[in-house]
Amino acid sequence: MMEIQELVGAVHHVAWLPWAVQYFFLIAISTTAFLLALPAFLLGREAALPRARLALMTAVTTGITAPIALLADLHQPGRFWEFFVYTNASSWMAWGAWFVPAYVGLLVLFAWAVHRPAFHACGQEDWRFAWIFRWLSLGGSANGFARPLGYAALFAAILVLSYTGAEVYVVKARPLWNTPFLPWQFVATGFVGALGVMLVLERVLSRDGGTEAQLNRRLALWLGVVAVLGAAWYGVALSGISPRHTEALASVAGFPVWHVLAIWGAGTVAITFLLALLAPRNSGWVTGLLAIHAAWMFRWTVFMGGQAVPKVGSGLYDALLPAGIAGLMGVIGTFGLWLFLVIAYTTFIPWSEAGVPTAGKTAAPSRPASQF
Repeated sequence: MMEIQELVGAVHHVAWLPWAVQYFFLIAISTTAFLLALPAFLLGREAALPRARLALMTAVTTGITAPIALLADLHQPGRFWEFFVYTNASSWMAWGAWFVPAYVGLLVLFAWAVHRPAFHACGQEDWRFAWIFRWLSLGGSANGFARPLGYAALFAAILVLSYTGAEVYVVKARPLWNTPFLPWQFVATGFVGALGVMLVLERVLSRDGGTEAQLNRRLALWLGVVAVLGAAWYGVALSGISPRHTEALASVAGFPVWHVLAIWGAGTVAITFLLALLAPRNSGWVTGLLAIHAAWMFRWTVFMGGQAVPKVGSGLYDALLPAGIAGLMGVIGTFGLWLFLVIAYTTFIPWSEAGVPTAGKTAAPSRPASQF
């Protein structure tokens, strides 16, 4: 007797919209950029200050933008307060509601402390906006307390990196997500994206060939890490050592579109790696934009592509980028907000004068009032 078993899949909306891609993309860039700023500002490595200033700017601007994308992904942003009122200790998402505000708050306080001497110096000049900088400096220039704030923000950043990886990894219903390599790839591609943004900002704001070369060398390092993790994931899945990884590979291996995505991703990583390693100077625009693309595309593939793989049935759901406010316009709007914050940061904050925090009074070099 022959039996026919038919699986019928119901049409439904995706749980995570492109807003979620933007959030995970931006918060990873912010936390990893903050980590890149710490050798100079916490350990006192003055030679690393040019990179650290760009890293801090990247961390602050993306760190403020990311939670806004997260609120938009909740569909009704007023739901956010329910994470605090009706908390769930077993939910990584609920823990994230505490980790993200703590990180962003500590990050902004740390950035203010780093810039306080420059705020104070600008407030001592004779110009019409001096009072704003006196207010921002709270009447002083000492910023030794920046280090404790930095260490607290470091702890919060590690918590954010942990929760964003674990929040996706714990979804056992989707084998593509439920692999131990995924959280580490989020971290590695976060560094790639952060260095990409820093390279673009360096080309716009500084145009220092030495800093560009240093950033490209670090980008090549993290691209190498991404490649090793990807190869390890594929090797484990192909070998059958881990049934979970084998199941994850089998869920996408039969679809040509995933073959294209794999070749696309590997090719982007390889080309960017070679450019960053062999031509570290005068390639910052290309390597920076390619790195940003690689970091964003990885998250789009994981989140939207992952949801396109049905839990039952065959084939793939459509995972296109819609043109509405929840899709393409949302991505553009998030980028516009970040760009506005970068313009505001570089216009009103003496970012290029940020130095190593000191316990006593400090005197920061001031710039002419006409530059504000």
